[in-house]
Amino acid sequence: MKFKLFDLGKIEFKQAWQLQKWIFQEIKSGVLDAALLVCRHDPVITLGRLAAKTSVLVPRDELEKRGIPVYAIERGGDATYHGPGQITAYPIFNLSYFRKDVHFFLRQLEEVVIALNNDLRIKSFRRPGFTGVWTDAGKIASVGIAVKNWITFHGVSLNIKAEDLENFLLIRPCGMNIPMASLETVTAKRFEFDEVKESLVGQFRSVFRL
Repeated sequence: MKFKLFDLGKIEFKQAWQLQKWIFQEIKSGVLDAALLVCRHDPVITLGRLAAKTSVLVPRDELEKRGIPVYAIERGGDATYHGPGQITAYPIFNLSYFRKDVHFFLRQLEEVVIALNNDLRIKSFRRPGFTGVWTDAGKIASVGIAVKNWITFHGVSLNIKAEDLENFLLIRPCGMNIPMASLETVTAKRFEFDEVKESLVGQFRSVFRL
């Protein structure tokens, strides 16, 4: 399998979005079979295909003053927030080399996070009928994808830092009034991004046999 890892560091969402589209075409043309983009974003709100107008709780002009853009994108789901206190992973996979089953793929993305949390001795779990990964303190990872020609894009965001959760109050995450959690709020410990990133990539390699 022709697989490539892209470690993008901290990058604006729009740039990463454009890069996903370019890699999508590379995979569609057969140059690659799978790619994984790992990054962090400046504050941004994204709206999935099912997003309701009521999911953003702050007027757009106020968000502009705060320097938080809003993008309507191709993924499923409702509203979510991305920020520098998260690690976001975008798996751009040709499911022909894995399994042509979107629901199975979503469960595998959740498994990546659950396995990472298990290594950190954090209890996390799925909630029937919802995507994402949860803890007793709240939702710790958001999952939203798009699939075209059996090629996936967009992906999963894992909340790391405690101080970055405040911006979730600007939206109704996934269209719901739910608490959000992070590795730091659940454990009361500090985490370094590089440490978590290495573990996340390792779990992707393990779960998807990359």
